[in-house]
Amino acid sequence: MSVNRKYEGTRISLRVDTARIEDGPEFDREIVEHPGSVVLIPITDDGKVLLIRQYRQAAERFLLEASAGTREVGESPEVTAHRELQEEVGYKAGKLISIGGSWVAPGYSTEYSYMYIATELELAPLPSDDGEDIVVEEVDFKDIQRLISSGELEDQMSIAALLSAQYVYTEHIKG
Repeated sequence: MSVNRKYEGTRISLRVDTARIEDGPEFDREIVEHPGSVVLIPITDDGKVLLIRQYRQAAERFLLEASAGTREVGESPEVTAHRELQEEVGYKAGKLISIGGSWVAPGYSTEYSYMYIATELELAPLPSDDGEDIVVEEVDFKDIQRLISSGELEDQMSIAALLSAQYVYTEHIKG
């Protein structure tokens, strides 16, 4: 296999891999290199999920999402989760529960997203300085399916994390 680097960015890079499987023909695959991410499901003491609504340039509209963020170089997923929760939602988590993870788009990206539930929340907002215009919204778990099926919630990382969190929370945390 050969690798041809096309672009080196601050958050992502692009390479083209030329590969062959067994005795088959050679083929090229464009790969987006990404350091990985976290997605968080903060749950209040009264069982409400805190989602965010923000403008996404690639989608050209505001999206309802779970809080998420890119890992910094050398940063553990847990540190990223705590940082993103405070930056985007304005809370610190007393308890951070890992609920797995998933490949975001394994057909063309190296991004793996770690999923967490954040509980025992304490208000701790940080000043925003990166151009994000985020609004926090409280949602009942019972409304998640409706938000997905109506198309109001359409971010795949958020959907995967919310469905996983809903199961873990109702079966193992809430009791």
